[in-house]
Amino acid sequence: MIEFLKQPWTWWFSGIVISAIMFILIFFGKSFGFSANLRTICAAGGAGKKVAFFNFDWKKQIWNLVFLVGAIIGGFIAKELLTEETYAVAISENTIEDLAALGFSAPTSVQPGELFDWSALFTLKGFLVLSIGGLLVGFGARYAGGCTSGHAISGISDLQIPSIIAVVGFFIGGLIMTFFLFPLIFG
Repeated sequence: MIEFLKQPWTWWFSGIVISAIMFILIFFGKSFGFSANLRTICAAGGAGKKVAFFNFDWKKQIWNLVFLVGAIIGGFIAKELLTEETYAVAISENTIEDLAALGFSAPTSVQPGELFDWSALFTLKGFLVLSIGGLLVGFGARYAGGCTSGHAISGISDLQIPSIIAVVGFFIGGLIMTFFLFPLIFG
């Protein structure tokens, strides 16, 4: 059984699991989204006494906090107990060449070390990229009324027009980042 869990799984298995979770959530009248957990944590910590946005019954969202904790624990178990060696993401040779032109080495892990290694955080450029990027992601998730997982998985499953518009915006933003901003920042 452990050997089965350690091997890479096919892409469609994730789709089946995500669909099953979405059907269950919709059946129970819940919606999925990780960014909502930050609001719940702030409300549980008493932020609702000072800011009206956090003044809601956060106890109804405990299931989402449990899901968040489960995702963190599951990721830890998968990385520490079910991974024998470093798994490099399989990307095309053209992408590897394009990244090499920008100073990134071929992948030896899931994330490029030039961006997500601790040593990158202690450079001015790395610190600025990660902190400004994190700020923009947080602001964008709040401004869009949810994160990519909430809109793309839950919102589209509920056929919500604002989520469809948000996902189109996410893709446009991703294309702009990939083809214009990323080469400008790292070129």
